[in-house]
Amino acid sequence: MDSLFGLTGRKAIVTGGGRNLGRGIAEGLLQAGAEVVLLDVSSDIAETARRMGEGGAKVHGVQADLSDREQLRRAFGQALELLGGRVDILFNNAGIHDRRACLELPVESWDRVLELNLNAVYQLCQLAGRKMVAQGSGKIVNTGSMLSFIGGYNATAYAASKGAIAQLTKSLSNEWAVHGVQVNAIAPGYMDTAMNADLKNDPVRYPQVSARIPAGRWGTLEDLHGIAVFLSSRASDYVTGTIIPVDGGYLAR
Repeated sequence: MDSLFGLTGRKAIVTGGGRNLGRGIAEGLLQAGAEVVLLDVSSDIAETARRMGEGGAKVHGVQADLSDREQLRRAFGQALELLGGRVDILFNNAGIHDRRACLELPVESWDRVLELNLNAVYQLCQLAGRKMVAQGSGKIVNTGSMLSFIGGYNATAYAASKGAIAQLTKSLSNEWAVHGVQVNAIAPGYMDTAMNADLKNDPVRYPQVSARIPAGRWGTLEDLHGIAVFLSSRASDYVTGTIIPVDGGYLAR
């Protein structure tokens, strides 16, 4: 099993890796033995990386606003340098949400959501894909959403971006599978993170959402460890072009 699921010696980049879902993903990869670079907009990402590596794990922090295309290119190059010029795993997780209704959502806000949630993902996939195709192996995992499947509510820009992530994942999988590069996506459900704090405090929506989750609870960061390791390891070498819900059964209800 270690040969299938172990990540010792693998080099990984996780965007948005300093908090929320990205933190859970990065923790799973580190526990499986990967060396990880956290690309995050947070100014204290270097300190976050230092704390995560206190037990001996190899983890680095690179600060960048990935909605700025020049910063993105610089940050990817810096991450590659820290990893010795190789990347085996790219986990595209960084994203934002604007919960305003369509009639109240300025086009500038639409642009901000699509730039980070979709355009930055495309650019990072392209940069990492060039390295992975050349080396004949690699794992790219994009973070979709339940809104990759359903429309949501007051989520026009976010739903559009996450629907596009599903199709981008499939399209890249078709191009790169023959080169030994698997491209998949996860679709987290309602997770107990700061991003969903407003929903957890909503006296109407919170009980509605909770009642639909067959598992009887919201997800935690630990619930992402297993799927992150699986899709990053040899165990998933014949799994590509998929969008896997991690939602406690919400979509099946």
